[in-house]
Amino acid sequence: MSEFDETPPAPQAGPFGVVREGDDPERVTVLVAAFEGWNDAGDAATDAVKFLAEHLGARDVFEVSSDDYYDYQFSRPIVRRAATGEVKIVWPTTRLSTASVPGTNLDLVLLHGWEPSYRWRAFTAELLEQATLLDVDFVVMVGALLADVPHTRPIPVSKTSDTEELQEELHIDSSQYEGPTGIVGVLSHMASLGGFPTLSLWAAVPHYVAQSPSPKAELALLRELEELLSLTLPLETVAEDAEAWERGVNELAADDPEIAAYVQQLEEAKDTTDLPEATGDAIAREFERYLRRRRDER
Repeated sequence: MSEFDETPPAPQAGPFGVVREGDDPERVTVLVAAFEGWNDAGDAATDAVKFLAEHLGARDVFEVSSDDYYDYQFSRPIVRRAATGEVKIVWPTTRLSTASVPGTNLDLVLLHGWEPSYRWRAFTAELLEQATLLDVDFVVMVGALLADVPHTRPIPVSKTSDTEELQEELHIDSSQYEGPTGIVGVLSHMASLGGFPTLSLWAAVPHYVAQSPSPKAELALLRELEELLSLTLPLETVAEDAEAWERGVNELAADDPEIAAYVQQLEEAKDTTDLPEATGDAIAREFERYLRRRRDER
């Protein structure tokens, strides 16, 4: 094709086969899952999934029976009062909702739940049965953990997969973690065993500011999901919240010399580790994200 040919190039499929244009491409369904509790430092993972659900207008299609899986003395129901004075009890549960992304061949199944108290194997089997009924092609597990990272640097998000095709496509490895796990790890493992190509995203939340919310970690997860799913999301408000959060932590650290020294130590360690990221791949990813936003704004 010459430089003067205005014929647009054929749409390029993303990692999961998502394309933004084309003549009736085959639909791709991706399950994105996050659980509150042990797997969700700063509520970053569940806030990211809630953001997707609200932005896309997802509708609920399935809910587990709470009495089968939750100990209400451990996962307490919550009383909510509407402006009208109406009282509502919100029970811990796990729901699936669905949404289609306009202008793409992507359908999303969004899972938001509480980690169950018992019967984890039956719980995961029930969810994976629903995933099969909803024709899910890929599973993305989203979590957040506390780590020795500085709040002043980009929040790191690790990507791992036990699925060979995703490892090759995304240039990632399988997880090397050994030790106690939560429902995110269990569901990821069972989904992989069940034949679902599965990917895990984990944001590292600074352990010295573990309180919820953690908008900077939420933003990091949403940006990873944007890239993986070829999405363009309105992240301006989340970015503003992240900047305000960072300024607030800076002010707290400035009032405590010990914390300030500790943050500086983390910064130095992070900068030394991330020197290779200042070139090539990192710049290319940011440029691709910029071009995608420009195209969608036209």
